[in-house]
Amino acid sequence: MSDKEKSQIEKQVSTRRTFLKNSGLTVGGLIIGGAVGSLFGRSPESDVKTEQTTHAQAANPNEALMFFYPDEYQTTMAAAERIFPKDELGPGAMELNAAIYIDHQLASQWGVNAKDYRLGPFYDPDPTQGQQIRILRKDLFRLGIKALDDYSNKKYQKKFTELEAKEQDEVLIAFEKGEANSLSGVPTSVFFKMLRNLTMEGVYSDPMYGGNKEMLGWKMRKYPGTRMSYTKEIQSDKFVQLEPNNLQSHMGH
Repeated sequence: MSDKEKSQIEKQVSTRRTFLKNSGLTVGGLIIGGAVGSLFGRSPESDVKTEQTTHAQAANPNEALMFFYPDEYQTTMAAAERIFPKDELGPGAMELNAAIYIDHQLASQWGVNAKDYRLGPFYDPDPTQGQQIRILRKDLFRLGIKALDDYSNKKYQKKFTELEAKEQDEVLIAFEKGEANSLSGVPTSVFFKMLRNLTMEGVYSDPMYGGNKEMLGWKMRKYPGTRMSYTKEIQSDKFVQLEPNNLQSHMGH
C-alpha cells in the first residue's frame, strides 16, 4: 500500500471519529449503538418493531400490524367476529378487517390518551358521569385481551380462540356484565364497551383507517360513502343508487 493510499484511509477514519465526537454520540470512548444505528435508519425501537412486524405478517400476511402481537390479534379477531358475526346479510368483523382497524387505533395517539386531561386531583365520579378511566386505552385493551384467555382457561380449560362460538359468547357476556375479574381496578364491562365500539367503528369506518374492507360494510347498508356533492342525484326524479366512495377516491382530484 502506497503512502498516498495510507494517508487517504487515515483521513477517512479521522473524519468519522471527528464526526462522532462532535455529534455527542460517544460516551467514554464507546459508541452508543442506538444513536449511531439511527444515523443509518436503525434504532433499538426499530429492531423491536421489525420483529413485531415479522410476527404480524405471519398472522396476517396482507396487513402489517402496528400494535398487536399475533396471539393478541387472533383473539381480537375472534372476539370482534362474535360481536359482529357473518350472516346471510354479509361478512362479519373478521372479513371486514375490524381487528386491523383496532390495531391501528391502539397504535395511534388515541391509544395513549394523548388528548385526555390526565393530571389530578381525582374525584370519584357521579353515576351519571360513567367510569373515569385512569389507564391508557392501549394498556386496558391489552389487559382485556389477556383476561379473555385467562377467563376462558379457567372456565373451559381452553384459550378464547379455541372455544366454540356459544362459549365465546358466554365469555363476552360475562365481561359485558362485569362478572370477570377487574383489569387493574377497571371493570371488564368497560373493556367490553371499548371492544364493541371499536369493532363497530372498524366495520363502518372509511377503509383508509384499516377496516371496512373493500367498503363491504357500507355496501351492506347501501351507504354511498363520502361524496363531494349529491346535487345531481337530488335533482333526479328517480331514486339513484350509488356505489360507495371512500376518502381515497377524492385524492388527486
